[in-house]
Amino acid sequence: MKIVFAGSGTGGHFYPHIAVAEAIRKLASENRFMEPQLFFLAPDPYDAQALFENGIAHVRVPAGKLRRYFSFKNFTDAFLTFGGIIVAFFALFRIYPDVVFSRSGYASVPVVLAARILGIPVVVHESDSKPARATLLTARFAKRIAVTFESSIPYFPKKVRGNIARTGIPVRELITHPLSEGAAEELGLDRSVPTVLILGGSLGSQRINEIVLAALPEITAFANVIHQTGKANFDEVQARSRVILETAAHKERYHAFPFLTLESLRRAAGASHIVVSRAGATAITEISLWGRPAILIPIPESVSHDQRTNAYAYARTGAAEVLEEENMTPHILVSELKRLSNPAVAGAMAKAAQGFANPDAARLIAEELLSIALAHGTAKA
Repeated sequence: MKIVFAGSGTGGHFYPHIAVAEAIRKLASENRFMEPQLFFLAPDPYDAQALFENGIAHVRVPAGKLRRYFSFKNFTDAFLTFGGIIVAFFALFRIYPDVVFSRSGYASVPVVLAARILGIPVVVHESDSKPARATLLTARFAKRIAVTFESSIPYFPKKVRGNIARTGIPVRELITHPLSEGAAEELGLDRSVPTVLILGGSLGSQRINEIVLAALPEITAFANVIHQTGKANFDEVQARSRVILETAAHKERYHAFPFLTLESLRRAAGASHIVVSRAGATAITEISLWGRPAILIPIPESVSHDQRTNAYAYARTGAAEVLEEENMTPHILVSELKRLSNPAVAGAMAKAAQGFANPDAARLIAEELLSIALAHGTAKA
């Protein structure tokens, strides 16, 4: 049995593949199936270690990006995508998988189109409340379509809506279980105050970093701060925070990290009381599964079409507040953090958070992929 994963670009696009791969291997073991062969077709491996640990072989397939603004790269990338279709065609012909699992994003397009030519069944997953253009294109060729938000369904062509199911976003199994025991001691946190976990996305956010740095003396006066800065921003943030907190009463409450590994993120989530985050769909799902109240700061719509709609869709559950980046100030951030530190407010938001995400999403998708793969394998035989 051979299964291909397609589409990447960011951690939010990549790690759900890993979650589904984990579930596939677990189901195969439970049902005593032959060990499946897994492949990841994308421009780059994104996280080669995660692929290696899950026995997934990376095959490079180039893909061009269609930008939402005028750029000459849109023309050159069209040729890159065409070349990617040819590369994907021969890669799929050589592997000849039983099913392709495609996540949203431009990197998935060449693989799905090549799979269509070869008659290989495709399952498409869309994370966001407003589907990406790549998803709307590839969904036309999909045997099954999985979505996260009910509000995304009307965007799809009517003829494919019968193939749509709301599964939620697949999340790595360990992420769903934060480590609360010993987390505060290991991170050196002050147990007498709440802890704020600040996540700027897989690459970090300069804008969020700027606001947090400006607000640090006020935030550390009433809370611990665990701050994922992004690898490229870490040295600058670390240096500036030392200067800003030099005369602060509780400078030891600030803890900056360039990037949080899986285990570090589990510890940080277990110790946190409030999460400040970008509004990628995967990040929202993880926060929901942790049951933490959140402040979401979406990437502006001019840059990313999805985060703003994701943020407000989740906020309507009562589990989060949304701060628009252009309106956010240090004073507003501090005010909201203080409000969410109130046990009554935090408790109501945490309860709302727990009802949003589906912890079984990865297993549901894996079951469907295995079902289609088995049927396709039988047909090939």
